[in-house]
Amino acid sequence: MFNFFKRKPARRAIKLPITAVKYDAAQTTADNERHWGLADCIGPNASASPSVRATLRNRSRYEFENNCYLSGIIETLADYQVGTGPLLQMLTENVAANQKVEELFARWCEEVDFAGKLWTMRVGLAVDGEAFAILTTNPNLGTPVKLDFRPIEPEMVSTPFDKLNDDKIYDGIEYDEYGNVVAYYVLDDHPNDIFAFSKHKQLTYKKYPASEIIHWYKARRAGQKRGVPETTPSLPLFANLRRYTEAVLAAAETAAELAMVLFTDAPAGGEAADVDAMDVISLEKRMATVLPEGWKLGQMQAEQPSTGYGEFKKEIINEVARGFTMPYNVAAGNSAGYNYASGRLDHQTFFRRNRVAQAKMKRDVLDRIFDAWMSEAVLIEDYLPESMRRLVEYKHSWFFDSEGHVDPAKEANAQNIRLRNHTTTYAEEYARRGKDWLTEFEQIAREKAKMRSLGIDDLDIAGLQRTRKER
Repeated sequence: MFNFFKRKPARRAIKLPITAVKYDAAQTTADNERHWGLADCIGPNASASPSVRATLRNRSRYEFENNCYLSGIIETLADYQVGTGPLLQMLTENVAANQKVEELFARWCEEVDFAGKLWTMRVGLAVDGEAFAILTTNPNLGTPVKLDFRPIEPEMVSTPFDKLNDDKIYDGIEYDEYGNVVAYYVLDDHPNDIFAFSKHKQLTYKKYPASEIIHWYKARRAGQKRGVPETTPSLPLFANLRRYTEAVLAAAETAAELAMVLFTDAPAGGEAADVDAMDVISLEKRMATVLPEGWKLGQMQAEQPSTGYGEFKKEIINEVARGFTMPYNVAAGNSAGYNYASGRLDHQTFFRRNRVAQAKMKRDVLDRIFDAWMSEAVLIEDYLPESMRRLVEYKHSWFFDSEGHVDPAKEANAQNIRLRNHTTTYAEEYARRGKDWLTEFEQIAREKAKMRSLGIDDLDIAGLQRTRKER
């Protein structure tokens, strides 16, 4: 192999440029120097330090509370991904036991406001960048299982003052030598809430084992330990949108409030009557008046909003929506200009993103809560079916609200084809609608039995009408 670095008397050493010329994006020129001036090589946790995340959280919350578009986008995201709440479906071999567990868990979900708390956590995940919840005991619950979970804000997970020098703790999270989370340090009160100020004392905290804390966030970089708001890339765009709207409104108001102006074509010092510049004259309704000699009456031309105002807002909202993988018509709440095909096509990536997010929700939140619920439920005498008490692993699945279809007839036909081809099951189809297939089948059986007792053979209107005529 030829050695380029070996010095030879007959040749001079060649100095290669430090930056490889093969990549244009690696060059620093006068044209791109300012654009790439803030690019750095900081690690994921130093880049998203506690102070940086606090600034992003504060600005994200402010914009969420004051910007209708951002508020609608975030809440729509939570509505799609959480909906009326995930539905548990047990998949063990004992069908009757499965149904019993599903009923008991559904009753517990209603008691603790399962769907509502998940919705709040999903909003926090987008606005704050992460969502925490404490698995706790609530003796006031009306169900035998007293497990409850309490969402908390990210500020409450923080390193205590007496632990600041501990290398195993990063921003309230303690790790072992293998990088596994072993404990969380949680403040008893929100550090900036009224309850903390009213106590007039140093904030206290509790140490929770990792099994009692749910930490839901998306690591966009390897080794990232805390979450960054999903709104981060769009915050400057939302700020620009609000400023532009306020500027357009101010310009339009200024033109509208200035009732009229006096102007003259005469040169300075000409024959026009002497009138003080910028003088203000009060006007009365339906009055007649005489203008000074040489002066004419005119009105301000309303230049705002311009024809490009709506297009500018549309482009900004479209760019913002891309960061949430959301179609423009969903982000804007406006489907004008869409046809059926383009609307369905735009929603495909959005629904895929929701399924990916729901899969992570299952791993990080739902399975953790269900495992904790089962761990307590099996200890209660005569609460679960005996077959469930003997199992080591509780095979189950989760179903969410279906996305719905613009054309119900086409969707029903597609569903019928899937069932005939055995590419789906009745359990899955009913679960998409938030219903239990056994309960629905039992109801259908009751209805058919009642129809037979009344001499009704078909559900269609024609059959019902024929039966009535025969009577």
